[in-house]
Amino acid sequence: MPRIAGKLGIIVGGGPAPGINGVISAAVIEAVSHGMQVVGISGGFKTLFDGDHSRVIPLSIEDVSRIHTQGGSILRTSREYPKRAKEKFKTLLSTLKSAGIKYLITIGGEGTLFMANWIEQEARGSISVVHVPKTIDNDIPLPGGASTFGYQTARHWGVELIENIMEDANTTGRWYFITTMGRYTGHLALGMGTASGATITLIPEEFSEEKLSFRKVADILTCSVIKRLSMNRDHGVAILAEGIAEKFDHEELIQHEQLESDETGRIRLSEIQLGRVLKNFVKKTLESLGITVTIVDKNIGYELRAANPIPFDVEYTRNLGYGAVSYLLKGGTGAMIVVYEGRLIPVPFVETIDHSTGKVKVRTVDITSETYTVGRQYMIRLEKEDFSPENLKKLAKAANMTPAEFTNRFGYLLDIPGKG
Repeated sequence: MPRIAGKLGIIVGGGPAPGINGVISAAVIEAVSHGMQVVGISGGFKTLFDGDHSRVIPLSIEDVSRIHTQGGSILRTSREYPKRAKEKFKTLLSTLKSAGIKYLITIGGEGTLFMANWIEQEARGSISVVHVPKTIDNDIPLPGGASTFGYQTARHWGVELIENIMEDANTTGRWYFITTMGRYTGHLALGMGTASGATITLIPEEFSEEKLSFRKVADILTCSVIKRLSMNRDHGVAILAEGIAEKFDHEELIQHEQLESDETGRIRLSEIQLGRVLKNFVKKTLESLGITVTIVDKNIGYELRAANPIPFDVEYTRNLGYGAVSYLLKGGTGAMIVVYEGRLIPVPFVETIDHSTGKVKVRTVDITSETYTVGRQYMIRLEKEDFSPENLKKLAKAANMTPAEFTNRFGYLLDIPGKG
């Protein structure tokens, strides 16, 4: 590959994900080895929008040679976009050009991918741009179903935490409602729930309603508690994807939670105490049935984002960092670098955009897939077969109800009509 003159900039956007430093390290080593100057833009896109040249810092091989196993980001990151982004975008481009940046690697999720596409289009050939996809949500549609970097590590450490909590639940005879990240999708929650053997996992994809009621979700959890009691088990762990809150009627939700927005103006779902809200609904229902259960709500998310990457993500991100620079050196621009069938390939930005909305496409959990079927198969939750006479009798007894009362109260969850 030829040696090439020109300055390469590297920027990180969005939330942290394990493996960012691996991309930075591999990209710097490969670029410097081919005669390029490399600078890191510390502080994410906020630095560019602010026109802050002081945070454009040189990077050498010595700076990055041993960072690939470290969590976090040596360049930090941010989600901060100005309210008048279109007006301030001129400052962003001016900052890049005045810094002498002719090549740019963006590392981030769907928001950063959108910014990368915007920069590439507006630069009109003066800046070559390549994007490296990262998110623990795993919601960027990569070819072949490959995971985004950071997801595997987040799931790994999430499972470790959940297994400890499951043992605590068993020891103390209580339930835990654990909320984890996933703004639009349930990949992380399902992966953690399936791998840990959690009692039940709820993800937004299983609810087709435009406005999802608290009662329905709470009743699903209530029935898991009752079903476990019918099996002489007084404990359990429920995993909840935060994206469920996105489905709730926010007018209803605001009666229970104060809604805060992040730097981009989106509701900060991680600040919504989804587990607490649902816990209160479930406890109230159970108490009305004469059942006393201790339920603890807990969030797991920020603990996972800056963890040291597991070997899978270390290797994966080194490949991606190398691939990003290799693509630029070959004259490429306007694409996302991915691993497909063992090879590094570019996916053009145009293929990542949903042209009906102008936004980046989102990969959701396919609830018709075998992967979801397996996860669902091992959950303890109300199923249609539970309404057979013998099973219904056990459930109703655990709920201190008659079979008819149980069916009238909870049958709607599975479209089973009441018994009048």
